[in-house]
Amino acid sequence: MKQVLEILGFLALVQGVAGLVHEFTDWDWGLVQRLGFLDGHEIYASVALLVLGVALFAAAGSRKSV
Repeated sequence: MKQVLEILGFLALVQGVAGLVHEFTDWDWGLVQRLGFLDGHEIYASVALLVLGVALFAAAGSRKSV
């Protein structure tokens, strides 16, 4: 379970960073800008993904290794 949380945290962090990089540099990569319902809210979604990634890493760190 710890590894799953770490993988999901890593993916959330990468997508959050990709969304912010896209907003500030117009590089065309990442998932956030491809979702139509997030039009106009890409920065908020990217920051939320960064926070989610940190929370997932914190949850993974609190789990005991098996």
